[in-house]
Amino acid sequence: MHDYIIAKDFGTAYSGYVFSLTPKGAEIDPHMSRWGREFGLDTPKAPTCILFNEDKEFIKFGYEAKRDYIRMRGQEARKSYFFGNFKMALYGKVISRDVEIKAANGKSMKALKVFTEALRYLKDDALRTIAENTAGGKFIASDFTWVLTVPAIWDLSAKQFMREAATQAGLVTERTQHHLIIALEPEAASAWCMKLPADGFITQNHDGRSLDQCPGTQFIVMDCGGGTIDITVHEVLHGGALKELHKASGNDLGGQTVDRKFKEFLREIFSHGVQKIMYEFMFLKQVDDDVQIVFPYNLGTLAQERQEIERFFESVRGASWDEGSINISKETLRSFFAESLKGITDSLREILNKDLHIEYILLVGGYAESQILRQHVIDQFGDQCKVLCPFRPQDAIMKGALEFGRHPAVVASRKSAFTYGFAVAEEFDPSKHRVDKKFTRCWGEGCCDIFRKLVEEGEDVGWNDTREHILIPSEANQTRMKISLYRTERKNPKYVDEVGVEKIGLFEVDMPYTSSGISQRVKLQLRFGSTEMTSTAVDLVSGLKRSVKVDFMTR
Repeated sequence: MHDYIIAKDFGTAYSGYVFSLTPKGAEIDPHMSRWGREFGLDTPKAPTCILFNEDKEFIKFGYEAKRDYIRMRGQEARKSYFFGNFKMALYGKVISRDVEIKAANGKSMKALKVFTEALRYLKDDALRTIAENTAGGKFIASDFTWVLTVPAIWDLSAKQFMREAATQAGLVTERTQHHLIIALEPEAASAWCMKLPADGFITQNHDGRSLDQCPGTQFIVMDCGGGTIDITVHEVLHGGALKELHKASGNDLGGQTVDRKFKEFLREIFSHGVQKIMYEFMFLKQVDDDVQIVFPYNLGTLAQERQEIERFFESVRGASWDEGSINISKETLRSFFAESLKGITDSLREILNKDLHIEYILLVGGYAESQILRQHVIDQFGDQCKVLCPFRPQDAIMKGALEFGRHPAVVASRKSAFTYGFAVAEEFDPSKHRVDKKFTRCWGEGCCDIFRKLVEEGEDVGWNDTREHILIPSEANQTRMKISLYRTERKNPKYVDEVGVEKIGLFEVDMPYTSSGISQRVKLQLRFGSTEMTSTAVDLVSGLKRSVKVDFMTR
């Protein structure tokens, strides 16, 4: 790995990056990106919005993309492609390279192109920013280790999708894939937060030592993002590494669920023109009090056209009109959070009901800025464990991603979310095998489609542990073997076609040494304990070792 690191937090609502130019062995020195100064703002992230012209050519990203699209009129807007919050297109789905997502005007574009161009822009901006802040420094992408954060609850196909988008964007090449690390967002936050002293948190209710100095401590990290609530559970080991105690969990009830409820509230009052005030609401939802929203002139006019305005607002529960502003009561503001908070409560309670000894809940991510969210978690679970939130919780993931880039083994072991295995054949035994699986070959009768388990659901898997499977050619001159990978939430499936077992990926393993005929043996080694599944093939005749790509986007 390189000494220099750039970490990208590619969020549903907002995205940014952080870099460190310190050598190995030295402390990480994070430098955050800054956005929006040309708009009178100074934020560590930009809106995850991207604009293309009618020929699907990239135009703008972030605040500029949003501004230019809002300014568009009529035919120009109908021809363009504007995407916002498009990361959620990868949530809860099996992804293919051809999947398309819809722009704001209903037109579609391949998701891979949208993500690629967004990552390319962030890469170019990062390299430009670093060059401007290092006297005479000239850097290219290959000078860095890149870290890209993704939700822990994403499917393997979505993680592969992001790696391929990053490759097409020029962060790495096919030969330098090892310079790109996929980091799980709550794990990155753990890596940063566990080094913070007591005064690094908004609520300073622990004993003063940083968590990495407290082996045996168990804690939950809840990454409260715009799209997802992403939860991991860790125990601190001696030396400061982490052990995962519960497989990653969560839901899609992040901060944008609150935004959606607010939009529904506005649309009961106004027929259109809502989008232009959503930016102001991003800040208002951080407080827990009555709020006042100043409306643009055209929205006030719209309301007045419907009926005399003060009388109209008499029928609006929880809101009143005050000369160009709407006053929203604390109770109404809290109602926008109800669905999201219920999902958070259910997810946390499921974990806390397990036989664990959780001492802390750490709240991170932009949505954790909300006083309503933080107080709700304290009210619900404060009698069971201490609730901590770092200052600037949205920065924790980016800064932690730098730590992850320097120390990818910080999470020493993880819980396998599924039981994984291959389909194999063995000699047919009428006492234990299904008759419909019997086949006949020159050597006798066999049974096919038997689930050969590699890892069991809930099993602790070390970050660098491997599982092995010996491949045997079916023909003497066979030079390549394709083998499918299966998974299930069941512990001990017997066959790969049982209910609940699904095929998720395909390995293509070269077997070039045909001189051994059907005696040729290749050992396939798989790593399940990292943030991505990786594999290596070892030819047992020549000893040659090579990486094997597994394709999760073939389903």
